[in-house]
Amino acid sequence: AGRAVPGVAPAAKQQGRYVAGWLCSAVDGRRAPGPFRYRDLGNFATIGRKSAVIETPVLRLRGFIAWWIWGIGHVYFLIGVHSPVVVALSWLRQYLTYGRGARLITGSVPESSDETT
Repeated sequence: AGRAVPGVAPAAKQQGRYVAGWLCSAVDGRRAPGPFRYRDLGNFATIGRKSAVIETPVLRLRGFIAWWIWGIGHVYFLIGVHSPVVVALSWLRQYLTYGRGARLITGSVPESSDETT
């Protein structure tokens, strides 16, 4: 108790489950759960095209196989509007077309000289 929790999605999911359980116990008049304890399940990170790193208490991988495991795991744990199939197909298209993974807006759009006002 009182220890910092990393600012990563798995920690937030664990905290959300804990708070939901605490709220349900308060509403139902049950005893509140004990203090929150974060369980570090490891880290997965993509570090480039066809390369990733995986570090868990029982497994350490890097390279192409880690990249595949990262992609499958990432799609498996997706929540929200997009279905995992849509995301997987989008990733496949980006991979096959060498599409950029991020689009950044870094400045204003230059004006075209042939525009009429």
